[in-house]
Order: sequence, then structure tokens, then C-alpha cells
Amino acid sequence: MKIVFAGTPEFAAASLQALRAAGHDVTLVLTQPDRPAGRGLKPQASAVKQLAQQHGLRVLQPPTLKNASILAAVTAAAPEAIVVAAYGLMLPAGLLKLSPRGCLNVHASLLPRWRGAAPIQRALLAGDAVTGITIMQMDEGLDTGPILLQEAIPIAAEDTAGTLHDRLAVLGAQLLVRALAAPPAPRPQDERGATYAARIGKREAEIDWCRPAAEIERQVRAFDPVPGAQTRLDGVEFKVWRARIERGVTAAPGTVCAAEPAGIVVACGADALRITELQRAGGRRLAAQAFLSGFKLARGTRLGTGDG
Repeated sequence: MKIVFAGTPEFAAASLQALRAAGHDVTLVLTQPDRPAGRGLKPQASAVKQLAQQHGLRVLQPPTLKNASILAAVTAAAPEAIVVAAYGLMLPAGLLKLSPRGCLNVHASLLPRWRGAAPIQRALLAGDAVTGITIMQMDEGLDTGPILLQEAIPIAAEDTAGTLHDRLAVLGAQLLVRALAAPPAPRPQDERGATYAARIGKREAEIDWCRPAAEIERQVRAFDPVPGAQTRLDGVEFKVWRARIERGVTAAPGTVCAAEPAGIVVACGADALRITELQRAGGRRLAAQAFLSGFKLARGTRLGTGDG
């Protein structure tokens, strides 16, 4: 089947790879423009662009799809279906109606729950027990189109956004190939269950130690690998990468109750967190024991404050 593919990050690259492996003819790839990345902030191609170039596929990187030349390029590619996975741009009506099979979207949640840009992180932050993949027939709304295929997976207690992303990317690629091979009957979404997964704001990464330890522990996992849950001491920023809940600890929120090789115990609004892996700004991710060998953190210190 002739397909135009639109996607950007690693999650989307898994679907593009699966389409090629299944024998589909990807006649055009749309992806976001190269973005500055790394310490040198040099422009870096998306994961989808890199994969497409490896296979000699034609790539376009328009900053917007509201352009007659883009519609003309997609029309010339003569797609039987358009597939979208984590692309980052809304498709205008002209593209949605262009191909005989319409536009299929690979979305990392069990729609209608977590429509929007950050479904994996929002599911973790909310403490959801399950998530999954939805293959959806796109319409002009934001993830509002009818469902073609859907499959759930459990969220493990130790899952991070990174581990959950990788499992969902594989599942999404598998379901996409199935949906194209044997198109199921679409069914409408139940609007009563709709929730919105807004983009992660920079301020959300800051740990508020007044919140319960269970919520902060989910925040740590939801923001791994990016942007990382952050706290500070005397103006120095730290990222917390791994932590577990410690019951029965009572102290002012943010107070370091223990700083030992097994972890740094910090009081929260309810219970405490034992931090077992963290990173000082400009440094490397370290286990608590290695971190404490180079940074003294006294019992009674208050994190999240400017006065230590």
C-alpha cells in the first residue's frame, strides 16, 4: 500500500520501520524541522528523518502544513493512506480527506483518556494502572476521531516515561500494521471519559516537597528521561532520577532525615522519599552513595529552599 507517513520522535520511528518491514511503499515522509540539541545546540535531525534517510525515502520538513505546496506534494505522492504518529502538527482538512483510507493516527493512550501531547507522562502522573495504544481514524479535532484498534498494557510500579514509551512504541507499530492489513469497523469515542494530556511545562519539573511522597515518586518516574524532576539547595539544582516511598517518616517537608549509602531520605507532605539516584547540575547521574562521597548533605538540611 502507498503511504505518506508523518512523525518525528523515536516513538514514530518504530511505526515507520514496521511499515517498511510489512512491505508498504512509503512514498513520502513528513517530519518536524531539525532542532538545536546537545551541549553545542547544533541542529539535529529527528529520529524519523534519520531512519527515512537511511532507507532513501523522500523527506519534507515544513514548519506548517497550511501551505498549498505541501498539499500538492502529498497529492503527488498518491497515498492510499496517510499515517501519523507523534508528528507535532495538526493536519488541515485538505490532507485528512486526501487519501482513500483517510488518515490513521498511532496514539499512546487508551482514548478518549489522555488526548493531546503528553499521554505517557500524564498517565504516570495520575497513577493510572493501565495505558495502551489506540489506532484512530483522524478527524479535525484533537485526537477525537473514531477508534479502529485499541490494546491495553499494565503500568508497572517501576515504569518510567522512558520504559513505558519503549513498550508502547513497539505495540503501536504492531497495531498499526494490523489496522492496515484488516481494517476494523470504526467506533466513536465516548466523550464522557475524555481527558486532556497537556504538554509538560517547565515549572512542573520542580518538586514541591509539601505534596505526598506517592505523588512525588510518580513525578520522578513520569519525568525520566526528560525533563527530570528537580529540586535545589543553596541555588544548586539537582535532578532526582530514582526514589521509593518511605512510610512513617514525619518532619517538615523537604527536610533531609537521613543521608546514607542506601539513599537520601527526604520528608514530604505525607511520608518520605528515599532518593537512590540523583544528579547535580552539570554532573552525571549517580547512585546516592557515589553522590554523597562528593557532596556533603547533612541531616536536617532543607531541600527546595535557598537557605539550606
